[in-house]
Amino acid sequence: MGLVNNFKQKWDLLVIGYRFMQLVQAPYGDFAGVGRLSKLLKKPSSLRKVIEFISRSQQGQKALQERPRLGKVDLQQLHQLPKNTLGYLYADHMLKCGLTPPQTPEVIDEKSFPSIHLLETHDIWHVVTNSDVTIAGEIQLEAFYVAQIYPYPLFLALLAKNLLKTAIEDIELSEQHMNALVQGWLLGKQAKPLFGIQWNTLWETPIDELRTELNINQQIGKTPEKVAVAS
Repeated sequence: MGLVNNFKQKWDLLVIGYRFMQLVQAPYGDFAGVGRLSKLLKKPSSLRKVIEFISRSQQGQKALQERPRLGKVDLQQLHQLPKNTLGYLYADHMLKCGLTPPQTPEVIDEKSFPSIHLLETHDIWHVVTNSDVTIAGEIQLEAFYVAQIYPYPLFLALLAKNLLKTAIEDIELSEQHMNALVQGWLLGKQAKPLFGIQWNTLWETPIDELRTELNINQQIGKTPEKVAVAS
């Protein structure tokens, strides 16, 4: 039995490594590749750690119990809101990037809720953290995720993937990408938890007011050195 388990562990590592390198070699934005890697990293032990971590806050506990969903999102309607609101900025982000709200299952349980919730709210986190859709922006948001939900293995894997791609393809951007990583990490550590927020009740909230409430606003735009000093 020990030999079989040892072989299975090594095989699983080989498959994960293969999928990881496929993602490194693929163009940026390979969502199918991210999905394949995500499935491989969703081990029961990792999921338990994520749920335990989220449950440490009242907001996280409530979210796991009630499992709030984003619901149907009318981007055109949100785009009619005042330009300083979360709803307008989210819709503007989605429309400019040619994105639509992700299709997700209607019925979910506690185990599947964290990944579904993060998928539904991913682009809202982009807007709230002021992380654009450049590679630096994605690295900043991935580091923010790691700081806020550190047991979640996918975001560490995506950070590693983007840093390796930087080393191979974009070494001249290494300082920019490392600054983004530091900025996202420090921002995530200082911000209030974003997981479990019922964003569809906040569409009309001014973004500056929302960022201030979440302890994000005062850190955006600072260099990593200034953020570190402020902490």
